[in-house]
Parts: sequence; structure tokens; C-alpha cells
Amino acid sequence: MRSAAVTANGDRIRWVELPGEEPARVYVHGLGASSPAYFAASAVHPLLAGRRSLLVDLLGHGHSDRPEDFSYTLEAHADALAAALTEAGAHGAELIAHSMGGSVAIVLAARHPRLVSRLVLVDANLDPLPRVPGTSGSSGISSYTEEEFLAGGWAEVRDRVGAHWWSTMRLAGRTALHRSAVHLVAGTEPTMRELLLGLRIPRGFLLPEADGPLAGADALRAAGVAVLAVPGCGHNIMLDNPEGFAEAAARVLARAGAGAGAL
Repeated sequence: MRSAAVTANGDRIRWVELPGEEPARVYVHGLGASSPAYFAASAVHPLLAGRRSLLVDLLGHGHSDRPEDFSYTLEAHADALAAALTEAGAHGAELIAHSMGGSVAIVLAARHPRLVSRLVLVDANLDPLPRVPGTSGSSGISSYTEEEFLAGGWAEVRDRVGAHWWSTMRLAGRTALHRSAVHLVAGTEPTMRELLLGLRIPRGFLLPEADGPLAGADALRAAGVAVLAVPGCGHNIMLDNPEGFAEAAARVLARAGAGAGAL
């Protein structure tokens, strides 16, 4: 386990690191998840293995610290991740990022371009979302006030999300989980989608085939973003269809440039 202090108070982001060739490949998890749990098999898949790989837990999640005075905005997550990657010497890294992690990765690439050379988004959040009481995920979590969530709303979420997601969600700080969800559904200004359209690096977006066409896919492709539908999976593409995920991610990573055209 490696770590780096990423706040003025010394709060630390931690990651599991696999040795290999540079540039580094960085894996970033979604809300209430942990990169070692979600990406370990992907990092050693024959189509993706051989690179120096950092399986990073964002602040408030997994093995990383859970500061109560951290804002947990997407920008704050991105800046903290940037500090960790800088400490690790991971410049020009290839990022593979799931769900909320994809949103953080987009902001990271926009704010710290020297750190990111390629971007694979795995069913990531590109737009603001509504708050929907009684549902799972960020829309449901953010429907509580922070006080309501800490007082017992977290237990209602636990009962809704199921044993698999809760196995990593329970590791997240409750304040961190709620604030991260609130800022994820609020999004950024410009939006994550607009930031993604403006990036000038090879980028790809993987989505479950069963979800149907991705909203705004034509505009993304026109801007050089490869949009790939992966069969036989739900939101957790890398866990549901490891082979399909590795094939799609490898195709995006092999692209020569931001204007390489649709796959």
C-alpha cells in the first residue's frame, strides 16, 4: 500500500500499486466503491497488464483517510487526486475511471492536463442528476440533508443498495459519502460533458449495451470521443463482463490521438 498527503492537514490518499512500464495507468472507482476491489482483475488482464498500475481510493473511500472538513466536491476530489499522482510521479497517466470516478477524472484532466494522457470513462456521470428519494446511488443519497443522512438515512441506503455495493460503501466515511453524492448530482460548471468535449487527448466512453444509445453520443463522437457499448453487463462493466471491458478499454487506449475518429 502506497500513500500521499493531499490536504493541508495531512490527510492521505492510498493506493495499491502494481509494477510495470510507464506511463502509469490509474484506476479510479465510483461512489461508495474502492479501486482494488473493482479493478484488480482488470489491471492484470492480458489486454491491460504490463503497465505500472495505481488502484487509487479517493479521499473518504476505501483505504484512504476520511476527513470531516473536506468538501468532497468533484473539483476537490480531482485536486486531491492530482496531489497524489504528483507525489507518485505519475505524469501523463492513462486514467480508467468508473461512474463518479469518471466525473473526477474529467475534472482532473481539465484542471491538471499534464497528469492525464488518455481517458477511459466507464459509464461515468456527464450531466447533473435529479435528487430522487427512495432510490439507490447518488440521486437517493443526495435527497437527504447531511443531518438526515448521518442520523439514520445511511441505514436506509444500506438496505437499498444490496450486499455487494454495501461491502465497499460501508468503508466510506458517512460525511464523505453524502457530500460526494450531493456534489456529483450537482455536477460542475461547465458540466462534465462540456469539459469532456473540450479535452484534446484520446478519450473513450464505455456503457452497457442494454442501456441503449448514450445521450449526446453523436456530439461526443464528433469531438473525437470513442463511444463503445459493451454487451452482457450492467453499470459495473468491469465486474459483469471482464473480457468485454478489457477489450473495449484496450481499444480506447490504443487510439493515436483525440481526433482519431469513432470506433
